[in-house]
Amino acid sequence: MSHSVDLRRRVVSYVRGGGSKAEAARLFGVSRGRVYIWLGLGDKLATGLKPGPKGAHKLDEGRLQAELQKRPDIMLKELAALFHVRESTVHYGLKRLKISRKKNLALRRKPAS
Repeated sequence: MSHSVDLRRRVVSYVRGGGSKAEAARLFGVSRGRVYIWLGLGDKLATGLKPGPKGAHKLDEGRLQAELQKRPDIMLKELAALFHVRESTVHYGLKRLKISRKKNLALRRKPAS
């Protein structure tokens, strides 16, 4: 169960007002570890513990689709280098777009002269 924002603010203001962390934990009925976490959040006290997406994806999916239309035979390794991300990032981006890619490196190699 999450604690209310009001409780978090009261605990933090108590400690910043001169009370000890252990006293605050006993007084407000929370663990000392939780007090340390709330003190470490600073300005993000109200929003820092909410679940959900943490930020934008590293990969621009529109740009990824455009690149695949331009070069349909491009490999994951090449896409990863192009977007400056790991191959797994490209893989999961393609998965979100519902695009399946199966490339065989042996077929792309040029024969030895």
